[in-house]
Amino acid sequence: MSDTSPRVLVDGAGRTIDGRAILSDIRLSVGAGEIFGLLGPSGSGKTTLVRLIAGMDEANGGSVTVLGRRMPDWSNLARIGYMAQSDALYGELTAEENLDFFASLYGLRGGERSRRIAEALELVRLEADRRKQVRHFSGGMKRRLSLAASLLHRPELLLLDEPTVGIDPVIRQSIWAELARLAADGVSIVVTTHVMDEADRCHRLGMIRDGRVIAVGTPDELKREAGADTIEAAFLVYGGGASS
Repeated sequence: MSDTSPRVLVDGAGRTIDGRAILSDIRLSVGAGEIFGLLGPSGSGKTTLVRLIAGMDEANGGSVTVLGRRMPDWSNLARIGYMAQSDALYGELTAEENLDFFASLYGLRGGERSRRIAEALELVRLEADRRKQVRHFSGGMKRRLSLAASLLHRPELLLLDEPTVGIDPVIRQSIWAELARLAADGVSIVVTTHVMDEADRCHRLGMIRDGRVIAVGTPDELKREAGADTIEAAFLVYGGGASS
């Protein structure tokens, strides 16, 4: 796959559960080195869309193509980093032991494995807590460790579902600085958020409401086209008013 090809291409995808449409006719693409934000209120379908991209769920209609392969395709797992809203960590293990476990799943060995774990702990500022059992971690610390786990294998595509919830502002800033660095190195990033200042940091945004994409563009384009000064105001214009 060339660098000019979309890393993610969602073409008319929909997802229906128990007869209810969760997503309808989703169309968007994500390029190499792009930070693409999915912005919308809780229940708008952001998490379901990320699960389709990750291959953890399957569209009922349309298609989802990731890194040149139609999803779901388990052969893509080694090329994707995924951080869910719920933390998939082992409370009885230490932070370092958790990362060591995930590193083994990715096939990392020896000195490279140790280096990647050390780098990930430094990024999320958990070096001092590396030998502490995760069951003693705060919610924010668990989110930071989950982010570290998703980065261990240096994925081509990083999927982050509200990664900074419960994280203090200083560390949140450092995480976004790292995401910008990763994107500059060619990593594609899809991040869900309902935090407006984070939305402004994305290269492009897909605004989602009631399972539909209501607008796609750069933050500046969306504000200009909506005649709004802020992303929040633009979202209300595109969405037709305050969310219920």
